[in-house]
Amino acid sequence: MKQLSTSWALVRASHPLPAVAVSAVATGLALGSDRGPASAACAIAAVLAGQLSVGWLNDLVDAPRDARVGRTDKPLAAGEIRPAAVRAAFIASALAAVVLSLFSAPLAAAAHLAALACAWAYDLGVKATAFSVVPFAIAFGLLPAFLSNGDPFPPPWLIAAAATLGSAAHFVNVLPDLADDAATGVRGLPHRLGPLPSRLATAALVLTTSLLLVLGPDGPPSPLALGTVPLAVTILVTGFMLDNRPRSRAAFRAVMLVALIDVALLLHTGISAA
Repeated sequence: MKQLSTSWALVRASHPLPAVAVSAVATGLALGSDRGPASAACAIAAVLAGQLSVGWLNDLVDAPRDARVGRTDKPLAAGEIRPAAVRAAFIASALAAVVLSLFSAPLAAAAHLAALACAWAYDLGVKATAFSVVPFAIAFGLLPAFLSNGDPFPPPWLIAAAATLGSAAHFVNVLPDLADDAATGVRGLPHRLGPLPSRLATAALVLTTSLLLVLGPDGPPSPLALGTVPLAVTILVTGFMLDNRPRSRAAFRAVMLVALIDVALLLHTGISAA
């Protein structure tokens, strides 16, 4: 029973939902590329291992701060698991991500290694600076380049769309924790902007992603893709209009919904559109 409890705590410390979400998007992009089945499997496994390493490193670095603000949802801060176990998991997953990346073409492997370096740098301190969004923009922007295996190299609009979606993910991830972060001295870009400007920035980023994915590919956009732009605008406007109530999360949910539409568009467009 204790072993099961420790394993579950280790899973929770990895930030499983973001890891699975990013890996699911990576799966769609890898399968839509010109990679063979074995190559695609290696790339997907590299992304998953990398995401797990980022989650475990994040909780290792943040454990003292999480404990100070009473984050009982964090296994390390709550004392449910020893730091040594999380540290070992981080090292193993980081090594796996690096090794699995090397099975790709050199340019693609370099793209993923650079993305991993950005993500780890965020955990190690960039998150507390005015440049906190930069690692997300670079890491997500490089993801299509890795998953395409460099052949063909993704067009600029696809890299830009992935970067803006990643930047929006940063704001969405930080917004619920603004108060706790501020209490422990973490002042990334969303903290410096404040809640409302950060929500507006997130909305602008996800809408920009939609426009890039609809208008970027060669040829006229499909009616389905074109229809997502007014839909996204309607969702965002409605969400912000309903957000004037105390403790409302309408704007946050609207941004999340448009982000999901963007992910669907990204998978629909795929690397094969390059």
